[in-house]
Amino acid sequence: MDRRPSDGPVLPVELAACGGLLPAAFLSAVHDRARRVGAGGDEVLRCAGRVRDDEMAQALADHLGLPLVQAVDGLFVPASPVPAAVADWAKGLLRTGVHAGFDASRRVVFTLAVRGRAVRRLARALRVDPSLRARLRLIAPDALRRQVMEEAGEAIAHDAAFAFRDAAPDQSAGALKASRALLALTVVIAAVAGGGAVLAPELTFLATLALLSLIFLSWIALRLAGCRFDADETEPLPAQDPAIEDRHLPVYTLLIPLYQEAASVPRLLAAMRALDYPPEKLDIKLVVEADDGETRAAIAAAGLPPQMEEVVVPNVGPRTKPKALNMGLTFARGTYVAVFDAEDQPEEDQLRRALAAFRRGGRRVACVQAKLRVDNGAERWISGHFAAEYAGQFDVLLPVLSALKLPILLGGTSNHFRRDVLEDLGGWDAFNVTEDADLGIRLARTGWRTEVIASTTFEEAPVSLGGWLGQRTRWFKGWAQTLLVHGRHPRSLLRDLGWRGAATVGVLTLGPFVSALLHPFGMALLGWNLARGTLGALGDNWMEVFTSALTYATLAVGYGGTALTMSVGLARRGDRLRGSLFWTIPLYWLLLSLAAWRAVIELIRRPYHWEKTAHGISTRRLPLWSRRLRNSA
Repeated sequence: MDRRPSDGPVLPVELAACGGLLPAAFLSAVHDRARRVGAGGDEVLRCAGRVRDDEMAQALADHLGLPLVQAVDGLFVPASPVPAAVADWAKGLLRTGVHAGFDASRRVVFTLAVRGRAVRRLARALRVDPSLRARLRLIAPDALRRQVMEEAGEAIAHDAAFAFRDAAPDQSAGALKASRALLALTVVIAAVAGGGAVLAPELTFLATLALLSLIFLSWIALRLAGCRFDADETEPLPAQDPAIEDRHLPVYTLLIPLYQEAASVPRLLAAMRALDYPPEKLDIKLVVEADDGETRAAIAAAGLPPQMEEVVVPNVGPRTKPKALNMGLTFARGTYVAVFDAEDQPEEDQLRRALAAFRRGGRRVACVQAKLRVDNGAERWISGHFAAEYAGQFDVLLPVLSALKLPILLGGTSNHFRRDVLEDLGGWDAFNVTEDADLGIRLARTGWRTEVIASTTFEEAPVSLGGWLGQRTRWFKGWAQTLLVHGRHPRSLLRDLGWRGAATVGVLTLGPFVSALLHPFGMALLGWNLARGTLGALGDNWMEVFTSALTYATLAVGYGGTALTMSVGLARRGDRLRGSLFWTIPLYWLLLSLAAWRAVIELIRRPYHWEKTAHGISTRRLPLWSRRLRNSA
């Protein structure tokens, strides 16, 4: 099946099939690259844009003496009409590329969608047993995927939306309303609080205030601990970390959910093209809602290279990012999976650095989180605060959590997963509007570790107050969902994570929420004492003294800890906290309070509503770190 050009080496079967289509010298060069990157020659040709998928399939069929079909007859006849069964059938078909059916004489025939080195295995099998040709058909891999999408798309979308909730209702925000334990816990807390308010109102008030202050101060303490630990000083530099040769690199799937992101498409495609990774081993899925005509038109106008593919999500179930991610995961081919957002611009070596972290950390590391950096912080006051917050979160808090092997609430983007672990966990919860935070806790509860790497993804912060408020409301609502889900069975949480891990989950979810909800009351007390001229005296009785002292201490530590955390995070990025941001921290916290109270209302009225953040409206420039990105843009 292989062929030797008159002036070159023996070509593998997938290139020998193209002997009549392309010059021999070019095929030899393709062969050299295929060996260098550890891919099939047909994959190199496709990524070079020299052959289409259907042309390659026809050439292989002719060369191997097999018939080529454009579609599989009766693709889902063996499957059940139940959506979950159809989705499982589709997943198996996409994973193997093999369909077993019957021809007109009721003889079993196999339709194969082969690519890369699988072509060589097929050729060897035909050499050993030529009679196989009577029972084999070929189909172009892209044609099979399109047919699966057309015939089973709605079933796959139904599975993406509901499979996790139905399989593990106690772990899904979609079943919160049905939780009797949660309702019972709420009744107990309300009864205790009500009884205390009647029997000992002052003591109950002070105990509640002290407990909430303890949660908030613990959250601040974690951030302050991060100020004394710089993970970048301990992580090996790329030059110190043995590079993985291209031929040993795995196929990497990038899932990029898009909704109303037409303006972001050109810059996104440029950022993906700039990645330092063999395109033959990239599997990039742009996951788009079926009725998002503008984004789909922008993708069509831009033209996708062969390593990128549009995955269309039917309108089934909640319209959320995690549902789109689950849909994209069904079509993924990679051993590793990473998530990026529409506005993301990752550093070009991020995939290689993530793989190095997986290799260093061992098998128990299932997720690697890259750092996020806002690159339009100087554009507006609100984006400046957002950028400073991100610096405190990703350069201070997350690295120390990773170093202490504590649970991490993942960022919504630039997290990298072992695909097998991700699938074993059931993917993302389609009903949780901070699916990243929930997944980070589920990873920890099942014994997997998350590490943070010193690779940056540049992001765009909201530049309008309305956009910021909608996004932050969704975050608070999702943290509340996550806390309610994992707090349903406290003893189970404690058993899975131990007291350190369980306490960390409580602090990370409750801390920012409690501080935001109570901040207006602390400010009101401060203002009341100022108006009465009793700020220095604190109060007239022991209760007022204690309440005022605790409130002032919490405000002082909160403001001071926040300013220090942001300053340290920005300094690690070679930046500084501007005075206009430092002096307006109390005002920014009041905005956080507004978002938190809006989240409480939304949690009751529309818990699964996804408030979309607009991207592509900033005037930011492309980051200067990437020559490849500037050139591809």
